[in-house]
Amino acid sequence: MNVSDRQPVRQRARTPGGKREAGQDAVPVQVRRLTRSISGRMNAQDACRVVVGLIYLRWAARDHHAAALRRPSWTWLVAQTTDRSSPVGPRVRSCLMQWLPHGLDLDDADEDPGLAPRLPATVEDQLRQLIVAIDRAERPAELLDQCLADLSAAQAQGGHYFTPGDIVRLMVAAVAPQDGNRVLDPVCGSAGLLIEAVRQVREQIGFLDAKLSLTGQDLHAGTLQIAQMNLAAHGVTATLEPPMDSLERPAHASYDIVLANPPFNLSAWGPDPLPRNDPRWPDEAAPPRDRANFAWLLHIAHALAPQGRAAVLMADGAATGMRPVERRIREHLVDSDLVECIVALPPGLFTHTKISCCVWLLNRDKSPHRGWGRRDRRGQVLFIHAREAYELVGKSRRRLLAPDGVEKILRTLAAWRGTAADPGGPEANYQDEPGWCRSSSAQEIADREHDLLPTSYAGVEAVEEGTAARQRVERLTRELYAKFDEAHVLEHDLRRALDSL
Repeated sequence: MNVSDRQPVRQRARTPGGKREAGQDAVPVQVRRLTRSISGRMNAQDACRVVVGLIYLRWAARDHHAAALRRPSWTWLVAQTTDRSSPVGPRVRSCLMQWLPHGLDLDDADEDPGLAPRLPATVEDQLRQLIVAIDRAERPAELLDQCLADLSAAQAQGGHYFTPGDIVRLMVAAVAPQDGNRVLDPVCGSAGLLIEAVRQVREQIGFLDAKLSLTGQDLHAGTLQIAQMNLAAHGVTATLEPPMDSLERPAHASYDIVLANPPFNLSAWGPDPLPRNDPRWPDEAAPPRDRANFAWLLHIAHALAPQGRAAVLMADGAATGMRPVERRIREHLVDSDLVECIVALPPGLFTHTKISCCVWLLNRDKSPHRGWGRRDRRGQVLFIHAREAYELVGKSRRRLLAPDGVEKILRTLAAWRGTAADPGGPEANYQDEPGWCRSSSAQEIADREHDLLPTSYAGVEAVEEGTAARQRVERLTRELYAKFDEAHVLEHDLRRALDSL
């Protein structure tokens, strides 16, 4: 696909991992089918922890290691699937209780029902088949990635979704982590962004010993448990802090790289009223409590080191909301020269919401320096309009970021920063491209009342009246879907408040 032609590629059968479904072997397909069946018979988050736990067990409970620690081995668990005299669910749970990573002593863990979910009798047959299928899998780490992607959609309405792999790769590549960087994800989920940061640095330096200092935070203990298993299965070491609301207080350290996909339009966050003299909030505008988007942006900006960079996924409303407090915060971010680039992504990349979103790239230092670029971009912001850079999965309506679209975004960033591999090559010199990208000054942004939506700067002007009308309908439809999602969040909060009475 030529993204500059703004024509989405249709009907390419790709999975989120980039492989064509027709070329997959039978084992991953069987595991995915069984995973969907189990998640339909029990709580979706519990199902996720069980399936991910079993894949982790295959890696962790190796026979020699299990014997040394006097715990049941993976081979023992596989053998139990042939014994029909008693249910396999309690044996699976016993293994999970003894092998899953946690911050408790084993004696305490046995008393903690939340560490390993109880398995209903209705999943017995699927559980036996799943264990055998996982035992036959050739690449457990890749299988783990795929299962996380499949289970994410089922959990999304409860806020426990994980970032799709195509967006993860773009976000990490856009901030270009370097060996030795300190990296934070304040809403780490399954730790996919942290794992991808290590993968890209390993690829960059050419060997496995990447010396990144990784920190992950999350509100949910169960999600942190999944993150621990995912990190271990990929051979990545990170510090996962105890369950916490990252917005409650400023980060206790500064970081070279921050990667985050916060919940969109989270309402009723933080204490009411907000504490005075919080160093994260500008004097002229504390973030509104009915929508946490700006709290996340300010929290992350405050956590950046003097040359720190961040990639943050945000709903479109953060870039274009018209309330005075929202405009003042965007003005603060632009005047502080913290906004480097905003990329408008295609709608429909998340299966649980119709809200369109953007990747915000924040940067503490846009002057020329090693590890960032040769261009001086102080006082400027790059806008990239990548709404059409998608492809469809098979015959479905599900969308992924197109690989050549991702490459064009990264080439545009490299030219604008001055990091092209060939400084004298044709792609080394940045130029605005109508319909794709525009580099704008802080003054131009101020003249537009600090609207930061890329379509306002890099969008193609509609020539035909019909095209203009269609674009207005599409914009209004996106806004309506956003309101629907906000109503869903408010209903969830209200139900929780009523249940607590």
